[in-house]
Amino acid sequence: MSPIPTGRLFGTASGNDLVLTRTFRAPAEDVWASITESERTARWFGPWEGEAAPGRTIKVRMVHEEHEPWYDLRIEACEPPHRLTVSALDAHGAWRIDLLLSETAGMTELRFVQHLDGTDLAGDVGPGWEYYLDMLVASRDGSPTPDFHDYHPAMQAYYRGLSPQTPNGA
Repeated sequence: MSPIPTGRLFGTASGNDLVLTRTFRAPAEDVWASITESERTARWFGPWEGEAAPGRTIKVRMVHEEHEPWYDLRIEACEPPHRLTVSALDAHGAWRIDLLLSETAGMTELRFVQHLDGTDLAGDVGPGWEYYLDMLVASRDGSPTPDFHDYHPAMQAYYRGLSPQTPNGA
């Protein structure tokens, strides 16, 4: 399989937003469950434990990473079924991510946004998020599970070459 990179980079007042989207033939509530319920996140990203609520920190097990480590993930905002904002701090720095859902005529678009200080990390994180979002798709539609090696390092050049656009696409 040779997945095609889909991410785009947008300049913001405070840095850049790496944006990836996926569309599902399902109501927003169902897609929301896939990104928030532990038994469903376990299918594509990893299970989590703890008391989930804005301002609270949960532990997420990264089952597709080496040694399946647990990470702390802080829930910054939770507005079911439209917006989940999370943040984390690890050896690579601070992470802030928005998962935004919008539904039209039975189709739900998931807009995944990672807020970046610059563009340096795009070459490393872009391929990883493509992989995880395709894992989400596979967990929902029963398609074959993607292989991480089809994403990284194969997509690194694409993501390293992205130039920030203005939000309106100009």
